[in-house]
Amino acid sequence: MKLLMLGSGTSTGVPRIGDDWGDCDPNEPRNRRTRVSILVENDSGQRVLIDTSTDLRHQLLANGIDKIDTVLWTHDHADHCHGIDDLRVMRYGRSNALPGFASASTVSRLRRRFDYVFAGQNGYPTLIELKEIDTIRMAAGFGIDSVEMPHGPAVSTGYRLDADGRSLVYATDFSQITPDMVDCFMGPDLLICDCLRRDPHPTHAHLAMAIDLGRRCKAGRVVLTHLDKSMDYASLAAEVPANVTVGYDGLEIVL
Repeated sequence: MKLLMLGSGTSTGVPRIGDDWGDCDPNEPRNRRTRVSILVENDSGQRVLIDTSTDLRHQLLANGIDKIDTVLWTHDHADHCHGIDDLRVMRYGRSNALPGFASASTVSRLRRRFDYVFAGQNGYPTLIELKEIDTIRMAAGFGIDSVEMPHGPAVSTGYRLDADGRSLVYATDFSQITPDMVDCFMGPDLLICDCLRRDPHPTHAHLAMAIDLGRRCKAGRVVLTHLDKSMDYASLAAEVPANVTVGYDGLEIVL
């Protein structure tokens, strides 16, 4: 199984508009962060995309990705879903719509906002066949489990993917660790984890919380993502434990 981190930044990216790098060194390429999204590929070459970030077109071009097999969404916040139109090219040459999955509440909101994607319009075909994540246990050769996570006043879906004897967890946009999260995420080879900044935040995990989730879940390796402009790559890499990696756009990890 292989992880490709398409984007690793917060909702405004790094730098923010106005060339605002915050504490991040602009001369370090790994500090240039697009909005969060990942691609996971199994040994058979089947690919799962998690979230359609605002920067999805750029991310797919930068990494030479021209095919995916399934899409999962964590929630409907703009930075996680507003690149959905860029999946149109993935529909070309297919006899059916791409399968897509999300929680019941996210499915409802996505259908209202992007009805043309899921129902087709004016002779254009349906791009994605969207279903609730509770209706499946497997997709594109991956075993899939999910759990709802507190995201301030909202919720976000965390995912566990199993394939080829390996396990990967994607937990972004959460503000509290719950017993259900620990149960779902227990013992993964790799945990990709929300880590907005060092100081606590009302809707996101901070550094101590991200490290704590990795410890409580007994993750073999933790990769930090959803990093804001206070999280300089080199400074952060120098302070995290040995099994923790600072994520960056284009990071590849083979399990």
